[in-house]
Amino acid sequence: MNGRETAVLLKDNINRVFVGKEEVTTELLICLLSGGHLLIEDVPGVGKTTLALALARSMNADFGRLQCTPDTLPGDISGLSVYNMKTGDFDFQPGVVMNHIVLADEINRTSPKTQAGLLEAMEEHQVTVDNKVHELPEPFFVIATQNPVEFLGTYPLPEAQLDRFMMRIRIGYPSREEELRMASVFLSGESTASLSAVASTEDVLEMQKEVRQVKISEELLGYISDIIFATRNEPLLTLGASPRALLSLIAASQGAAYLAGRDYVLPDDIKFCTEPVLSHRVVLSPEARIQKTEARELIKRLVMKIRVPAL
Repeated sequence: MNGRETAVLLKDNINRVFVGKEEVTTELLICLLSGGHLLIEDVPGVGKTTLALALARSMNADFGRLQCTPDTLPGDISGLSVYNMKTGDFDFQPGVVMNHIVLADEINRTSPKTQAGLLEAMEEHQVTVDNKVHELPEPFFVIATQNPVEFLGTYPLPEAQLDRFMMRIRIGYPSREEELRMASVFLSGESTASLSAVASTEDVLEMQKEVRQVKISEELLGYISDIIFATRNEPLLTLGASPRALLSLIAASQGAAYLAGRDYVLPDDIKFCTEPVLSHRVVLSPEARIQKTEARELIKRLVMKIRVPAL
């Protein structure tokens, strides 16, 4: 079985319990196979935890869940050294990041210091405890969530930390038909606990290597650069997309092409990824906020103005 067939199996297996949101599952797998991390910004009860658990079970990965609260400490994430009275040494007790998939639930409810501890692990794929470096398992994938409605007692992620997430997505409420399908799945007893693995972590690592081999032409690299520069020259934005955003958009476009069964990127792959990759990396101007403009809609309008290269 080749990597693309495995990716399809992963997607179908997740959709057995995460019903009615196939585009969300596609974005999740694009982020995973592109080597990034995912931020899900949505209201409670739309399936964020179900999505993360379904992915972990489908790829037979170690799963760790961190319920972020104001008293969550950096040691809860990275681990800490505990004195062993028998040996007289300090033993390392692993934190939640010592798993392949980590769900940081309501990340904006924990302190900036704790947030920074998680984001360091995301960037370096390692943690340092008492001057000793501990490598994280591979693949390593963080899914963080935050509630966009209730802000009392939260610590919003600053732009520099938001930039570490390859993609930010929303799940949204299901349609009536999707909700009825969800009810049928619930009544049938199907749940994340009943899912069987259809891939392994080694399969995912191999697919990540294959995604990096997906071809992207010079013309499309120029197209991506034009999109990035358009955000920096937009009057309604006080902060445009960073160079890291450009690299993330390239990688995500490769992932989208791979999931579509191709070994080359098309403009539609870039368009599909632009909004989830860029919308959280830009800052709206006061004028845009007064006009109640959303970053997502502004990014879409910018992309529509840019000429698509002929391939």
